[in-house]
Order: sequence, then C-alpha cells, then structure tokens
Amino acid sequence: MTYDDAIQLRDVRFSYKPDSLTLGIDELTIASGRRVFLHGPSGSGKTTLLSIISGVLTPQSGSVHIVGQDLKKLSASGRDTLRGSRIGYIFQGFNLIPYLTVAENIALPCQLHPIRRNRISAATVNSEVARLARRLEIHTHLDAPVTELSTGQQQRVAIARAIIGSPELVIADEPTSSLDTDRREAFLDLLNEVITDAIRQDNSKTTLLFVSHDRSLANHFDESISLEEIATTHRPESKHDLA
Repeated sequence: MTYDDAIQLRDVRFSYKPDSLTLGIDELTIASGRRVFLHGPSGSGKTTLLSIISGVLTPQSGSVHIVGQDLKKLSASGRDTLRGSRIGYIFQGFNLIPYLTVAENIALPCQLHPIRRNRISAATVNSEVARLARRLEIHTHLDAPVTELSTGQQQRVAIARAIIGSPELVIADEPTSSLDTDRREAFLDLLNEVITDAIRQDNSKTTLLFVSHDRSLANHFDESISLEEIATTHRPESKHDLA
C-alpha cells in the first residue's frame, strides 16, 4: 500500500465465533483526501468494520493498512496510539467527557498525543481550541461543562475534538441519526467546511469516512460505498449487535 491510500483492506475475515463469519471484505480502498460515504442497514456490519479500521478489533485473516500503517505489525498499545494520534472520531453519542469543560474536551487529543499537539497551526493548544471554537460558534461556552450544552452544541464540540491536530483520517459514525432533516443538512455542511479549513491550515490531506444507514446523505460526499455490495456478512446472535 502506498500512503496515497488512507484505508486499504484486503481479504479481511472477522468472526466473533469460530466457524461463523461475521464480516468479510475482499477489498476496500479509500484514497487519501477523499470524503467517502459508507452506507448499510442495521446489522450489515458497519460498526464491526469501523472497529477493524480503527484497530479496536483484529481480523482473523487478511491485511488492514491505515494511513500508511500495517495494523498487523502493531501491538495493542501501538494501535491505541495510532487511533488517538492519527484518527479523529465523531461518535454517534458524541462520547464527550461529562466532567470536563468544552475547552478541555476539545483539547483532549492534543493533551494525550504529542503528534496531534505538534500539528496544530496556532502557537498553543489553548489558542487552537479558541480558534476552532470560534469557527464552530461555541467560543462563548469554552468554560462551561459539556453537560450544559444543547445537542447541537455538543455535536460541534465533537467535531472540534475530532479535527484538532489535523488527523489524517476522520471517522464519523452515524452522528446525524437523531437529527431532523434541516439540522442534518446543516451538520454535514459544517463538517465538510471545517475539514476543508483544516486542510488549508496545514496543507495536508484529511480523509473523511462518514458512516450512516441514510442513503439520502450521499450527495455531500465525493463517493458512496454500499457495505452490502462489498461485504460478506452473517448476522450474529443478539449479544453482538453490529449496528
């Protein structure tokens, strides 16, 4: 794999149980700098695939290369470092830290990972947090606990946390599933605008992988991939909900 590819999976097979295939991917390649929409219904394996891409799950066979790294050659701690330093993640439930302020939540990746901290465009982490917060119109809430924010404001905090320090790959896992149509469109427009701004700031290639079951969102992205068309899946028992 060349570093022109942000994601490359080949002949991947993953199972929660022996002799019961959960997810199989013959090939999935996403070039660096692309904005890709991955869609599939509930139970199609979207969450399992994202866990493989982010190094949370390790397939029984096949190769997984992410932002130039062969995940098979990394230890568990190495995969943790890769995930924190080179991948930004926007979770469906945001996963903000409730006892931290807005500013502390946004700054967290830079506090934990020197690679993210070294990539900021501002002179200090606090300055970069303030810049992103102003861009996302949450700058008046920096000292507030995230629990005091509206859902829309929490989404903006999640975006800022995901993109601070210009990670090469940003993964968004169903972040618009609870929004009405107007707010969903506004969120997608904002996410694309902020990623474009980040690319301009450090002249890098940030790849966006946006995952949803809602196919109507596809027009916001460079390309669309159907997980059902590229994957072999077997619906597991209920204790392994693939989403």
